[in-house]
Amino acid sequence: MSFTQLDPALPVTVEDKGAGYAFAVIDYGQEHNLIWVVALNANGEIWCSPNPKVRLCANWTMGRAVPTRNLMAAE
Repeated sequence: MSFTQLDPALPVTVEDKGAGYAFAVIDYGQEHNLIWVVALNANGEIWCSPNPKVRLCANWTMGRAVPTRNLMAAE
């Protein structure tokens, strides 16, 4: 198991939770999803979210479009 603090934190959106900043990642090994530790913008709650539920925010400069399913609407 490894715990990695992200510096700087990454702006992300978590399905069914909303937008926030990922400030750490937990890796339990090859048989598990990465776990993103995210502080939500709306209410300050901190959630540990599995990798399939976490998306980076859109970034026009990097060519990363908003996902097909618009997760940003949950902000």
